[in-house]
Amino acid sequence: MTVRAGREFLAIPGPTTMPDEVLQAMHRPALDIYSKEMVELTDGIMSDLGRLFATTGKTYIYIANGHGAWEAVLSNVLSRGDKLLVLESGRFAIGWGNAARAMGAEVEVLRGDWRRAVRPAEVEARLRADKEHTIKAIVVAQIDTASGVVNDVEAIGRAVKASGHPALYMVDTVASLGCMPFEMDAWGIDVAMSGSQKGLMTPPGLGFVAANARALQAHKRANMRTPYWDWSEREGSEHYRKYGGTAPVHLLFALRQAMDMLFAEGLTHAFRRHELLAEAVRRAVAKWSEGQVIGFNIAEPAERSNTVTTVLVGGGYDPAVLQSYCKEQCGVVLGTGIGDLHGQAFRIAHMGHVNAPMVLGTLGVIEMALVALKIPHGRGGLDAAIQWLGESVTP
Repeated sequence: MTVRAGREFLAIPGPTTMPDEVLQAMHRPALDIYSKEMVELTDGIMSDLGRLFATTGKTYIYIANGHGAWEAVLSNVLSRGDKLLVLESGRFAIGWGNAARAMGAEVEVLRGDWRRAVRPAEVEARLRADKEHTIKAIVVAQIDTASGVVNDVEAIGRAVKASGHPALYMVDTVASLGCMPFEMDAWGIDVAMSGSQKGLMTPPGLGFVAANARALQAHKRANMRTPYWDWSEREGSEHYRKYGGTAPVHLLFALRQAMDMLFAEGLTHAFRRHELLAEAVRRAVAKWSEGQVIGFNIAEPAERSNTVTTVLVGGGYDPAVLQSYCKEQCGVVLGTGIGDLHGQAFRIAHMGHVNAPMVLGTLGVIEMALVALKIPHGRGGLDAAIQWLGESVTP
């Protein structure tokens, strides 16, 4: 017997649930890509990307996912043989570094682990030790969706500045942009990148990059540049060059609608919504953890992200069985543990187009699965989430 029917609900950390309005925005004829309307659509989106990144620097759009945006960043600011310092706190900064290595860079990893955030003091110490300034750039993820950590990229920026090191500071915001504060210029970030399919509520397929004056200066010397990713190629007078060819028209319609919805809500309100819903999830997981089988991957509460919670499953229980129950019996799709946490965890996404009934419904299904599968857990997780939201969301 199952109780699933109707629309399956995605509680995975990307692609996230898309608003009906965003889907409907794509349901229209193709646009004349040489028209004034096309130029105005592009100009508006480029400007609003700067608003989301909080930068006066240049913005670029790629027909690519986040991995493509990684490559766009690397190819535009590095030369073969340059050293890249990767700040480890999960899977994704490491992945960015792996791409750089494959492209011909030298890569050094400042070791962290999958249960903690990057320590800014360690970054400062490593940069101070680099007396010859062999490190040309530093990469970190603001939120790593594998580990569930949030890194304090503002504090890391202060550490980079305090070291006096000239390396470019580059941040992955794929899982954070539009969901939590990000201040590229104010925090001393030289390059930022993101994707469309998470907090920006748009189908996968668009990658975004923002670059400041220091990054654009480094670009002039970079020899990894290739035609499609090249910022200089995208500065040509012909409009199509902004996309390296034909524009992804329908994805742009979707993005325009998603941005309009986000700005209508207000970024500050959106950030607070994510904060409240994330804490509701954490209250539930904390209750479940009293059974000594379920627990948080990120040990320090302040380092747990507001877009995804990674939940460890111990005691010989298989998280895949719980995930299968939630999907097949109830129609809720949870994220699987990936990388070092494969087979050891599941992930609950709470980012983008998400609200209280979606989160509470997901938590209720997980608690139902824990009961049905006889997985030891503290009772009252859903009640704890409701109590938190009831106290926090006032008339």
